[in-house]
Amino acid sequence: MRRRLYFLLPTVDSARKVHNELLLSRIEERHMHVVARDDVDLDDLPEAGLLQKTDLVHSIQIGLMLGGAAGIVLGGLAGVMGYLVSGLEGLAMLGTGLGGAVIGAFTSSMIGVSVPNTKHKEFQRHIDKGGLLFLVEVPVEQVDEVSEKIRQHYPEAAVRGIEPTIPAFP
Repeated sequence: MRRRLYFLLPTVDSARKVHNELLLSRIEERHMHVVARDDVDLDDLPEAGLLQKTDLVHSIQIGLMLGGAAGIVLGGLAGVMGYLVSGLEGLAMLGTGLGGAVIGAFTSSMIGVSVPNTKHKEFQRHIDKGGLLFLVEVPVEQVDEVSEKIRQHYPEAAVRGIEPTIPAFP
């Protein structure tokens, strides 16, 4: 299990130093992500991808729940109104629930791709001023060690929190 740590950094050079320090701490580069304005040149730093920059994961979760619930309700209404084959109402409700979940996840993902990550809202002013948001996903047992190491070696890095869980599939 991993936790995502947030660091605010003033420059690309300071982000590069933190990046190198994390590599020396045996944190793989695929677990590091940098969020910056579009006009900031990150050079060889690992830029945050779609899953980190947008609200895609959260939108899909909500779409699955709402679409599944709507599908079950519509399947139930169809059963009550007699539109379903007698004896197969449960199977039909399951099918409409799954279909609703798929449609809900798809449509909400289209919206989520265009919405900035809501967890980054509090950091947006810093990013707009040219600063960087550095995300690093570390094993639970290394959270304190990595945070302390960054605090000691790079006082310009503002440790801004820990996300309790990160999505399982990215």
